[in-house]
Amino acid sequence: MRERRLLGKTGLQIPPVVFGATSLGNLFRAISVTAKADIVRQWMASGLSPVVIDSAGKYGAGLSLEVIGRELEALHVSPESVIISNKLAWRRVPLTSPEPTFEPGVWFDIEHDAVQDISYAGIMRCWQEGNDLLGNYPAQLVSVHDPDEYLAAATDEEDRNRRLGDILEAYRALTELRQAGQVAGVGVGAKNWRTIQELDGHCDFDWVMLANSFTIMHHPPELVQFIERLASRNVGVINSALFHGGFLLGGEFLDYRQLDPQNEDDRRCLTWRTKFHNACRELGVSAFDVGVAFGKSHPGISAVALSSSRADRIPTHVDAAAATLDRQVWEELRRQGLIDDGYEAV
Repeated sequence: MRERRLLGKTGLQIPPVVFGATSLGNLFRAISVTAKADIVRQWMASGLSPVVIDSAGKYGAGLSLEVIGRELEALHVSPESVIISNKLAWRRVPLTSPEPTFEPGVWFDIEHDAVQDISYAGIMRCWQEGNDLLGNYPAQLVSVHDPDEYLAAATDEEDRNRRLGDILEAYRALTELRQAGQVAGVGVGAKNWRTIQELDGHCDFDWVMLANSFTIMHHPPELVQFIERLASRNVGVINSALFHGGFLLGGEFLDYRQLDPQNEDDRRCLTWRTKFHNACRELGVSAFDVGVAFGKSHPGISAVALSSSRADRIPTHVDAAAATLDRQVWEELRRQGLIDDGYEAV
């Protein structure tokens, strides 16, 4: 059994890897029913206990949740053997257009569309639908999904204040679920960590999930300090999207959007990636192992979330999360300017 850590105030002991379930919702490409079954089977054969799975109603308009419930049931998995995290904010509706409208060009071969539903009643609807799709495996960890994007869509300050009120009402609902013992922990997941910081001033979080935020390419000191403050208050941190949506491993998407070679920031990231891969090659280490090791390097981080569309890669994910890199790797990456001088956890 791999070492487990307490996830903040939830009372749950979790292993170092949380399995992300975006691929079960056909993110970027559709994969077969058999391939999805193999992924879930490999999760359960990983040697981790309990197996922690992170999903969301947004992933394939509920398809990911549906697949998780179906495949766990087919394997006769005991509900006590798994912990499901469901990020709430989207629920499925009929698909009436050639492709989904909620995130065009990202989800493939899905049979439903999705609508955002953030409010007290709306988040309860999302929670109920999620548990219906999961069947015998109700979510123990719940959060409001991508509140940063919801706030960023505001047309003016008044609209932003209204949207913030919607989010806080959604958290009132989740807090009531926690008080009633229907969920073990309430958290937040966002790509913009500043939004997590803002909401942390309003809500009583047990844990947070960072995405595209604390990575080897991006680890500003103010974020490091925020993680330390969370840890000091016993708020757990799950670190996800360590490779910026696959970008650092050579993908064409950066933070879940198509790269734009004409964009100055994108060109800067491409230059950084080339330098990073060259350095890893010279050091004889894989970019994946380095990215995972860095993503779990801060002592305030409870676990890293890793996703794959291939079952045969899952054992390497588990091994990477347990591995320790030689100090000379970190020293050389720091010497080349790939790690900030002020970050000392590696």
